[in-house]
Amino acid sequence: MKMNLVDDYPTPVDLPFNRASLDADFQIATPDQDPGGNGVWLLLYGMNLLTVEGAGGLQLPEGESPLLTSKLPPIYIGQWQDRPCRLLPVPPDTELLPQLYKQHLRAVEPKVPLPMLSLAGVGQMILHWEQTSRYCGKCGEKMIRLSGEWGKECRSCNTHHFPRIHPCVIGLVIKGDEVLLARKSEWADGRYGLVAGFVEFGECLEEAMAREVLEETGIEISNIRYLGSQSWPFPSQLMCGFVADYAGGEIELRDNELVDAKWCKLDQLPALPPKRSIARHLIDRAGEFLPV
Repeated sequence: MKMNLVDDYPTPVDLPFNRASLDADFQIATPDQDPGGNGVWLLLYGMNLLTVEGAGGLQLPEGESPLLTSKLPPIYIGQWQDRPCRLLPVPPDTELLPQLYKQHLRAVEPKVPLPMLSLAGVGQMILHWEQTSRYCGKCGEKMIRLSGEWGKECRSCNTHHFPRIHPCVIGLVIKGDEVLLARKSEWADGRYGLVAGFVEFGECLEEAMAREVLEETGIEISNIRYLGSQSWPFPSQLMCGFVADYAGGEIELRDNELVDAKWCKLDQLPALPPKRSIARHLIDRAGEFLPV
């Protein structure tokens, strides 16, 4: 198993948090398929994965629950390296044993192997679904699990609900030999990324991309092409990546999403998102789309 992230991902499918990066180690299954017996623990402490030190480096805890106390039931989510894997959210006030090490899922340089990082991402999405699907959104009654599925059923009004993955767009905009970069106030000092946003009612992905760029920067785009996507478990998005051509307008920050936006040449780029993100993957491919 790889012990750190790589410097390059050939395609968006290879990015962390996508299923391809963990399928060799993990087979997802629904909670009602728990085979029983000891296994490994996927402990999520806010945005942190809790690990232990093993012979081969950082590993998932094994055996009995390593938490001193837990009021929450574990959730079986599948087989990790042929062992039952149970997910357990750790409340913020929990007393942690000293052998547990916190690994932040959005660290620039994660210390856990790529498959383990991606497993934690799946766990984050499952927890988000569990926390938002306790009650029926139609009538407000409690819901129960559907057998063999992640969906749930309301026995009161017979409505079925299924995990909600929220589609987002993110795009690389090309103008001559420059790319459009944007910055949010909450990002690390000096870091710039790409314009992104959620898809709205009645929009196709390309329409959403054009709207987001215009709304946030005042720039019009054309020739919008899809390049790939990345699962983004913060908390439950699917980032759909595009490249587009500049079609007109001057940079004008039109809402409160951004604190800056600018055109940059590829040899004069500011600090960028880490390589684990589709934003960085698109920026790193920018040279393919510049005019010859």
